[in-house]
Amino acid sequence: MKKDKKSTPKQKATPVAPATPAATPVAAAMPAASAQATLAKGSPAAPKKKRKVVSLDKKKARAGWFFVLPFVIGLILIYLPIIYDSIKLSFNEIIIVRGGGYNLKFVGLENYQTALFKDPDFITTLTGGLTQLVIDIPAIVIFSLFMAVMLNQKMVGRAAFRAIFFVPVILSTGLMAEIDAANILAQNMNSAEDQSGAQVETGTSQIVSAMEVTALFETMKVGTGMVSTITNLVNNVYNIINRSGVQMLIFLAGLQSISPDIYEACSIDGATSWETFWKVTFPMISPMILVNTVYTVIDSFTSSTNTVMGYIQSYYDSTSQVVSSAMAWVYFIIVLAIVGVVTGLLSAYIFYQRRD
Repeated sequence: MKKDKKSTPKQKATPVAPATPAATPVAAAMPAASAQATLAKGSPAAPKKKRKVVSLDKKKARAGWFFVLPFVIGLILIYLPIIYDSIKLSFNEIIIVRGGGYNLKFVGLENYQTALFKDPDFITTLTGGLTQLVIDIPAIVIFSLFMAVMLNQKMVGRAAFRAIFFVPVILSTGLMAEIDAANILAQNMNSAEDQSGAQVETGTSQIVSAMEVTALFETMKVGTGMVSTITNLVNNVYNIINRSGVQMLIFLAGLQSISPDIYEACSIDGATSWETFWKVTFPMISPMILVNTVYTVIDSFTSSTNTVMGYIQSYYDSTSQVVSSAMAWVYFIIVLAIVGVVTGLLSAYIFYQRRD
């Protein structure tokens, strides 16, 4: 018997995928591990946060704020309330209350008008003080720069000479300044009375006289104003040296920051010392000149030996506290304006070396 052939559907041949290279054990294990982690946590693993890298400049800035933090705290808690009270007093009048205490009556700009237009001694003292400081400030900066250049040279005993020039700065502060101010012997040596009872200057307080300077410049036809200026500078040389210590240290730091390779290149090119100073040294320390000038201006205007500061203090003690506060703020505005003008003029000629 013939067997019946059953019709069966023909199956389509499935394409065979091309052979792939066998996966490495590490690559095969990674999907399994990630799958297990996903099943265990129920969510995909969160990426790790990158640690923020702080630049060196920001670290230095933070360290700087850390060091000035005591000053900032003292400024906010102690100094700012005093400034506020001083401003408030300058616009008010003090009225004493019976039984103790006082009240403040607002008077506007009346105290400032009294200081500027009704008190001629304040204007005279202010004008004289400003004129003297216009002469003293350049003399201090120039002298400190000259001595810094000299003390930066290689010589025997250089450290001792630097210490000697900085000693007056130490002696003119704190307790030593009070002892010097109470030195009656020195005051009697600096002045004496002639037969008529008038005060005359002795040889210990004057180095040269106007007559000697006039005789020195008689062939040059120098005016009396120049003679008086030179005489005051020479006789004031002690104060100039006394107030030049800090500026000298700042100039020394600037001079030592100049690379010796620059001076070596100048000597190879045949530049003289004079040319090297004006073409290399002076431009490189010009930022220090700006810093020292601003420092000298502020130090001179706020010094205890300043005639204007002395007049304001005496007016506060003897006459009126509110008017003296107005005088102090007028003086502060003038000082601030002078600092701004000096900074603006010198900033146009400052050379800043690029470090990159």
